[in-house]
Amino acid sequence: MTEAVLFMLALGLTCGTALGIASRVFYVYEDPRIAEVEGYLAGANCGGCGYAGCAAAAAAVVHGEAKPSVCIIGGMESAIGAARIMGLDPGSIEPLKSQNACSGGSRAEDKFYYLGIHSCHALAIFYGGKRVCHIGCLGLGDCIRACNFDALHMGKKGFPVVDESKCVGCGACEKACPKNILTVRTMSQRLLHFNREDDALAPCSQTCPAEIDIPKYIAQIKMGDYQGAVNTMRERNPLLLVCGRVCPHPCEDYCRRGIEDESVSINQLKRFVADLEMHSGRRYPIPCAPSTGKRVAVIGAGPAGLSCAYFLRRLGHDVTIFEAMLELGGMLRYGIPEYRLPKKVLDFEIAGILNLGIEVKTNVKFGTDITLNSLTSDGYEAVFLGIGAWKDFRLQVEGEDLEGCYTGIDFLSRVGLGEPVPIGRRCAVIGGGNTAIDCARTLVRLGAEEVFIIYRRTRKEMPANEVEIEAAEAEGVQFHFLAAPVRVIGNRDGKVTHLEYIKMKLAEPDASGRRRPVPIKGSETLMALDMIITAIGQSPDLSFKQGSGELSNFKTTRWNTIETVHPETLQTSIPYVFAGGDAATGPSLVVDAIGAGRRAARAIDQYLNQKQVSPPERSLYKKHIPESLFKSVEGVKHIPRIRMPELPVQERINSFDEVDLVISETQALQESRRCLSCCRICYDKDKDAA
Repeated sequence: MTEAVLFMLALGLTCGTALGIASRVFYVYEDPRIAEVEGYLAGANCGGCGYAGCAAAAAAVVHGEAKPSVCIIGGMESAIGAARIMGLDPGSIEPLKSQNACSGGSRAEDKFYYLGIHSCHALAIFYGGKRVCHIGCLGLGDCIRACNFDALHMGKKGFPVVDESKCVGCGACEKACPKNILTVRTMSQRLLHFNREDDALAPCSQTCPAEIDIPKYIAQIKMGDYQGAVNTMRERNPLLLVCGRVCPHPCEDYCRRGIEDESVSINQLKRFVADLEMHSGRRYPIPCAPSTGKRVAVIGAGPAGLSCAYFLRRLGHDVTIFEAMLELGGMLRYGIPEYRLPKKVLDFEIAGILNLGIEVKTNVKFGTDITLNSLTSDGYEAVFLGIGAWKDFRLQVEGEDLEGCYTGIDFLSRVGLGEPVPIGRRCAVIGGGNTAIDCARTLVRLGAEEVFIIYRRTRKEMPANEVEIEAAEAEGVQFHFLAAPVRVIGNRDGKVTHLEYIKMKLAEPDASGRRRPVPIKGSETLMALDMIITAIGQSPDLSFKQGSGELSNFKTTRWNTIETVHPETLQTSIPYVFAGGDAATGPSLVVDAIGAGRRAARAIDQYLNQKQVSPPERSLYKKHIPESLFKSVEGVKHIPRIRMPELPVQERINSFDEVDLVISETQALQESRRCLSCCRICYDKDKDAA
């Protein structure tokens, strides 16, 4: 008995020693975080994440092979818990959502009959599919079958429709689609997507400088989803109320319906839903990514600066706006008259942007109160210059400094600030752009008896918006074409009495594409005037460069604008400084400045994340997809376009009340039905659209 006990003890000791040695030799360490992360996963072992069970998914998270949001069932709570374990900012986890870029489906014509397997992958093998649209949806539903969450269904037009409330962002549909039409993106990724040559885009969306998905928001209006329409636009443009009033809507020039009929009134539909929110008594929520802790200074609170700040904040960066004036808005506030853009409307829009958590410092001038050195010392990692173009061009003629002579932006700013400006009886505005028209219509409202616009070309060459020219004519403004100022004449008291101009004729087109005006010798003419406003253009005020060693290498152009390395990154010769809007391009459209603000935000985000600052791949910037531009559009019946309601002329010329009014809901629904819901090459024929 004793021998047996001793034998067993010896055997146990031997085995224990052997196992101890083996455990050290063959030891496999398992990171304890794997079990902790697995504890936050759903425990379903469904494989929907792409890993063989929750343990494998947890190991992938710990090893950096998967994001904390890997579990498609656990949702945000699971992602936040896993992120905390990994020492990541839980708030930086943005939900993934599927989006379908194609709204065409079965509308595109067939180029051959297909009798093969009912599968998109199989069909795609044959010349990319049976339809003439080589980037469109094949319509056989591989993505629908791949979705385990019933978040996709085939729409009436033959393309899959995503139910965002059910979508968990697993990416199964994206992997199943052979045409790359379905994409799974976070909010930040959607904000930073720019039009590409291989996108499914209607001509109107290709033309819009802000790149708004126009057919989508019009379809949402048609369905009564007004909040959805606003959200769609705000992914590209934060200034809907402004653009609904002052945008010359170049998108409508490329509206496919306009080829056979009148174009859809895209801008009036934008204004309708934007005004609806403003008058609803509540604001639609605007989601933002949580703070990254990275700070950006935005210099100037015009449309470029406001847009850049808006998109940077939505991407999670901390933004401070520095503005030289006492109030925000830039040229929107001080250069556009009240009758076109009421200040209360502008205030509402700006407040919505600032409510995202943007800090503001007004009455601060760049180059005087703050410098690049002071900003970097205060912890700002990047700077955006959206300083606008406030410096008026001069006529460079004798007498233009006489009493009664003004420049356009100076005049409009003083009126906008409520400063008293002596108004003459017979007034002339020199120039043919929107600023000249604004000055003339403002003079009418301030009591001038006669107002003239003097322009050296003809009406056909005027760069002002046609609707603004027509409005000025209706209000009694008189036009003198083919006339160029020679000198300003005054009396002994130094006050303006006459303008001498010379008559012109048009020669061959110049670099602008317009016919060049040349003087007619001996045609000098005097015009009796007591007030003259020069509105022939503006340039940025670059005085901040003077005496600044830190800006010794800061490059500008011969047009006195800020030079950028690339028009789509807007990075300047100083790597952490970016510039956009009128400061980089010279005077341009408000919507151009908005688009520039978003492009700059994308580049700044790259810079802050230590990525190469580069333009988007296969960018469609200022180009069109040739196959999308038609010469004729079949199946279009004439349906009258909704006319914009206006304040009667006799009523509006005696006040600064808003002239252009908003259409009704009935009219908006009627106009939205005129949209052909175009995609790249397909559209709804009217006979089917009803």
